[in-house]
Amino acid sequence: MKKTFITILEEVELNQPIFIEALPGIGHVGKLAADHIIDELGAVKFAEIYSPSFPPQVLVDENGVIETMKNEFYYLKSAGEYEQDYIILVGNTQGLSPEGQYEVCGFILDFVEKYGVQELYTLGGLATGQPVEKTKVFGAATNLEKAKNLEEFDVTLRSADGGIIGASGLLLGMGTLRGMEGVCLMGETPGYFIDAEAAKALLNILVALLNLEVDTEKLDERAKETRKMISKAQQMEQEMMERMTLKPGEEDLRYIG
Repeated sequence: MKKTFITILEEVELNQPIFIEALPGIGHVGKLAADHIIDELGAVKFAEIYSPSFPPQVLVDENGVIETMKNEFYYLKSAGEYEQDYIILVGNTQGLSPEGQYEVCGFILDFVEKYGVQELYTLGGLATGQPVEKTKVFGAATNLEKAKNLEEFDVTLRSADGGIIGASGLLLGMGTLRGMEGVCLMGETPGYFIDAEAAKALLNILVALLNLEVDTEKLDERAKETRKMISKAQQMEQEMMERMTLKPGEEDLRYIG
């Protein structure tokens, strides 16, 4: 594989869908929330993205069957009170390098733009490094109006001294160059385990913003399933990164959200 490519599994027509991104990151908060939406509302996978920027490995399940490193696009049609269409991006990895992140995010935006996407919601976690008594949801937006709207839903705005690393931030930034608007929601989490409580808090805010109805009862059970799947990937990535020597000034993207 020499370049990033997208495989179309089903041709689908969508009406100005809203795009939701939730790739693996801190506490897998966003991914857990998005996977739950996909299962609860019956979203359908219609495309996959592969890239040499993804880790050079495969995952192996408990039955000895491999899973390639990829991102997956799902769609929902006429969902919620507003009968809105959605494209949801999940997966088992992000790009490893800054160059890889830019390339993959560019492919993602090219793809969803063809379906008429103009609004983005990116989901992730915000690590505290210590136990969280009551999870807060932090947020940032592409403009002041959307930022003020987040505050009305009890979202704490991300402070000026903190950035958003990885696809969750980059997609918003690159999206603005294409005239897209959006927000990033981050569930507060210790960051060292798969956090169902943070995912639930984030999901409650997201569905309120989008006027969707999603039962969160099974999130704890889903966290256990996700933990098994992710633990192997984390271990393999950690071992691989330890073998690599970062150049002076080069940023370590292992903590991407």
